[in-house]
Amino acid sequence: MGQALNIALLPGDGIGPEVTDVAEAVLNLLIQRYQLPLGYTRFDWPSHAWHQAHGEMMPGDGVAQLREFDAMLLGALGDPGPLEDPSRFVLSDSVSLAPLLALRKQLDLWACERPARWLPGAPQYLADPRAREVDMLVIRENSEGEYSGQGGRLAPGTAQEVATQVEVFTARATERLIRHAFQRARQRAAQRETPRQFKNGKHAQVCLITKRNAQPFWGDLYTDTFQRIANEFPDVDTHHELVDAACMKFVQCPWRFDVVVASNLHGDILTDLAAVLCGGPGLAPSANLNPDEPTLPALFEPVHGSAPDIAGQNLADPRATLMSLAMLLENLAHHHPAIGSAAQHLHDLIQADLAREANGDPFSGTRETGQRLCQWLAA
Repeated sequence: MGQALNIALLPGDGIGPEVTDVAEAVLNLLIQRYQLPLGYTRFDWPSHAWHQAHGEMMPGDGVAQLREFDAMLLGALGDPGPLEDPSRFVLSDSVSLAPLLALRKQLDLWACERPARWLPGAPQYLADPRAREVDMLVIRENSEGEYSGQGGRLAPGTAQEVATQVEVFTARATERLIRHAFQRARQRAAQRETPRQFKNGKHAQVCLITKRNAQPFWGDLYTDTFQRIANEFPDVDTHHELVDAACMKFVQCPWRFDVVVASNLHGDILTDLAAVLCGGPGLAPSANLNPDEPTLPALFEPVHGSAPDIAGQNLADPRATLMSLAMLLENLAHHHPAIGSAAQHLHDLIQADLAREANGDPFSGTRETGQRLCQWLAA
């Protein structure tokens, strides 16, 4: 089978360890059943517990260590909970979430892909039956824009304080992001058994999101680049939405979207909304990738955070993490066909488990969901 591939498991904080426990058990069974050339290492960092013991969220060479892996699966970062414990050790978001930003930026994982597809059995929050047809992919710029980390505070804590937060958009990052969106739209169209219909008989679509009426400088950079690249993809339908209008239409008619490409902040907001349309953050996976450098380890994670309000209560849905694990395996499938088979098996198991709930069975708990899926996998 050749050299084994290595996965880094990063449970993190809050519900992260709970959902990672389920993912680890499922991964072990998939490795055994399909004889996968995979190994993994589970890390205690980044996490609040590591910071409490060592004074930092992860070792100084943490990114360098993780660079040696073939993929990473993150549980969650943030407030570890429980919220009812006022004496718990809790850091600011700027500290606890810094490792996630460091991994994205230092490994140049510039594309964040967040699929949003409604599956039978998932909660449906929109009454319109067409909400069951939601199947979109939001691609978010991950390396710059509103999250560039540029700016500062002058005279903090005083009545004269001035805070600046500088947005940085470059032609290079804009070009690669938008080109990737068109490529993914074309790929998705080719993979569908039943073609989708957009304008002029086209079977794929890319929607650009900006706020160019109020932020014209980067908005025009995105628009000009989008129009130029669109000319290279005559088979792909295009349109543009201002981000506030996009939020409205995500609720009003989300089934009209295919691939959506957005800046760091806009994509962050829109993907949380898209997750709710498909059943909630407990059913929303994501991937942080560098499509130009497949040798770099991609980072996969559920869209949800650490959920301190339910941490430690066996209430977290582990299926977003399992969907993220399936995406991880798909990303590694080019190394060996059995990895792709394992990914598809996991997707099928998750859909079958959701179908139980469509028949009236309620969500049974984090551990119980994991145990049931493991029993099915071992059968």
